[in-house]
Amino acid sequence: MVAVPLPMGPARGATRSGPFDHRPVGRANKGKQARCRATRLDRESGRFSCKTDMAGILIIAHAPLASALRECVAHIYGGLPARIGVIDVMPNCDPTNVVAFAHAEIDRLKEENGALVLTDMFGATPSNIAGNLASLPDVRVLAGVNLAMLVRAVCYRATPLDTLVDKALAGATKGIHAITPGTPAAASMGSPCDCVATAQPEAAIAQKSTTP
Repeated sequence: MVAVPLPMGPARGATRSGPFDHRPVGRANKGKQARCRATRLDRESGRFSCKTDMAGILIIAHAPLASALRECVAHIYGGLPARIGVIDVMPNCDPTNVVAFAHAEIDRLKEENGALVLTDMFGATPSNIAGNLASLPDVRVLAGVNLAMLVRAVCYRATPLDTLVDKALAGATKGIHAITPGTPAAASMGSPCDCVATAQPEAAIAQKSTTP
């Protein structure tokens, strides 16, 4: 099998499935501008480019967990928030190729507030691949990802990167419970997903911005 050239597609042994979150290019419309904290006009191309202070998120996990977690986020939010990348690591992967692809994904996802990399089991191949990104500027890597951690990360991705790390770790641990007949309802305990209602998918924000 020949490895797919980077960065056009996933490396051998890694897949990206489901809807992509690539941002449209060259659309100077009100919807796009409303999704950005700041816009600027590229004087050479005459197009608007977008910069945000939201951290990009990259999930690296055993296939198909990374894609499944992203699909869960899309289900919870009613749409896929922007700049959440996934790498599903296959059993026959070439780790060197996947590391190169992961670097390309960080370049695509990372903006002013950096990027957060989430991986599953510490010490396994996906975790070792993710560890190669930890030395990059403004990149943090967390192992032990669960859905509560991911949802919390999406909620707080506009906070400073170190604060985002603390929030994601807190969400992961608060989402773990032994459920017994006497366990109180999540609403009375305080849910790790308490910010879901305030964080909307990009499509919903764009729709609001174009509505009179």
